[in-house]
Amino acid sequence: MLCLHVWLLGERESGMAVPGSVQEMRERVVLGEFGIRNVHTTDFPGNYMGYNDTWNYGRFENNFRIDIVKMEGDTLEFDMVGIDAAIANAFRRILLAEVPTMAVEKVYVYNNTSIIQDEILAHRLGLIPIRVDPRLFEYRSAEEGEGTEIDTLQFELNVKCTRNPRASKDCSDPNELYLNHKVYTSHMKWLPQGNQSDLFPETDPPRPVHGDILIAQLRPGQEISVIMHCVKGIGKDHAKFSPVATASYRLLPEITLLCPIEGELADRLQRCFSPGVIGVDEVDGKRVARVINARTDTCGREIFRHDDLKDLVRMARVRDYYIFSVESTGILPPDILVSEAIKVLMGKCRRFLDELDTSQMD
Repeated sequence: MLCLHVWLLGERESGMAVPGSVQEMRERVVLGEFGIRNVHTTDFPGNYMGYNDTWNYGRFENNFRIDIVKMEGDTLEFDMVGIDAAIANAFRRILLAEVPTMAVEKVYVYNNTSIIQDEILAHRLGLIPIRVDPRLFEYRSAEEGEGTEIDTLQFELNVKCTRNPRASKDCSDPNELYLNHKVYTSHMKWLPQGNQSDLFPETDPPRPVHGDILIAQLRPGQEISVIMHCVKGIGKDHAKFSPVATASYRLLPEITLLCPIEGELADRLQRCFSPGVIGVDEVDGKRVARVINARTDTCGREIFRHDDLKDLVRMARVRDYYIFSVESTGILPPDILVSEAIKVLMGKCRRFLDELDTSQMD
């Protein structure tokens, strides 16, 4: 109890959230042995005496920030700090379902003698991500029949399997026996419509994101000949339009040692967390535990299985600190997807304000 009392005094002096205090309830989600405390947002006006929780744009502008942590290929990790869970979740849902992309909508089958039924083939083609900027196209109207160059992309797929005349007689490997027996997305060829050839350079034409996606397998005499029409859409209408493989967030973990933990306890504490979270240093001949990087912790409950450790550590999450992970399907870079999601959210806010103005006029 003495070390906990000393820690509490230090926390009060540093301005950090003290366990059980109003500040902790407002700023931390605490992970306990038998449950999670302070889950709901409670910092609304009038709920806490002495706190001015009325929304203020200046205060929001000072507290809000976005920090890019890592961007590698199609993956982006960034921190969004100073917002409510409702806004963070709205942003996540927009990334999943309301940022538009181009995908195969109609498949005209001229010949399909493979073992894959026409409906299954069309479904597989629809799920292939198409690498093209959807901002260059308009949404296709339901009244339009064939589509135009401003709202439709066309691809063709013509593959016929034949025997390899150079294959040895005793060979049993299909890769040597047959030619074109595997149909890949690399076989899809873009058919420019209207002035589309001027819009896209020859070095970067519309194409599938990955050329090695297997569509079907054929045997000699079998053939696939189809024309595909790609249109602009959003994931809310169909998952094939979703621009991300994953878009998720988690609260920033916070691990606080309430008392110096030394010796065998320090080594055991280190094993309770993910690698890199807890370190053990030599201090005056003693092995002492310290928190290295709480961010990488997965907030497991292993610590609560040890009666001599569970009361020495406080596990919490910072309420308004969101760690976002966005993995693009490759249609657009993840940073572009984030900026487009912000534009969609801003458009929703403008429409809401316009509705309010209209209702006040009525």
